[in-house]
Amino acid sequence: MLDGPDVSVALRDGVCTRSHTWEFVRWFADAWMSRPLEREDGCTADELAAAEADLGFELPTALSEGYALFGCRDDLTRRQDPLVKLAGLYIDDALGGVLVFRRENQDCASWGIRLAQIEEDDPPVLVESHQGWIPFLDRMSLAWVELVLSESLFAADSLYDACELPDALMPDLHARYARVGLPDHPMWASEDDSPVRWYAAPGRLVRRDGLQDQSWIHARGHTISDLETIREELPGLWGG
Repeated sequence: MLDGPDVSVALRDGVCTRSHTWEFVRWFADAWMSRPLEREDGCTADELAAAEADLGFELPTALSEGYALFGCRDDLTRRQDPLVKLAGLYIDDALGGVLVFRRENQDCASWGIRLAQIEEDDPPVLVESHQGWIPFLDRMSLAWVELVLSESLFAADSLYDACELPDALMPDLHARYARVGLPDHPMWASEDDSPVRWYAAPGRLVRRDGLQDQSWIHARGHTISDLETIREELPGLWGG
């Protein structure tokens, strides 16, 4: 068996609490990104206080703790659909107000928290799609994990690839990769690309968008050799 950090093992029991999220992010930054979290990777208390003063309310605990821990780590948060900079948090007028904390790179989608639930410690997250704002994940702490996984896929081009995987290869995916303990969640682009599911093996991370034949697979290896292994184990028409 290949060696390497295994996200499915790290999230074997799911993400039950905020502390589980922070433990996972620390592990992932160190084991997968090879750059442990440091104090300067987070936003300061003064920066958080200034953002809250501008908004006129306190941020949910799960949101503020994430910014404080790694809100300045662009390799974990700002590669594809970036985390909004702390000073740039803003309110969308929909649904009585939605605090937007993440935006798709071409402004096709946004992620946010309803103001009606802003006083909750770990509130549900919505994503804006062509259908409007729809439920994304039940807790902000889960959304942090998804953000880190998705953004890290694109952290280094030489370690990333994608293909449309035929159903004939799904038994290979299920046999060689374990489901990651993150709930199904929608892909903003279309219903056909939903739900999003994550799979992992040592040194290998795979995201599947949708359940249809030829659904998109996004893959990242911990090393170039790991990425080559993914291509060999799932021999679709990879782009790389």
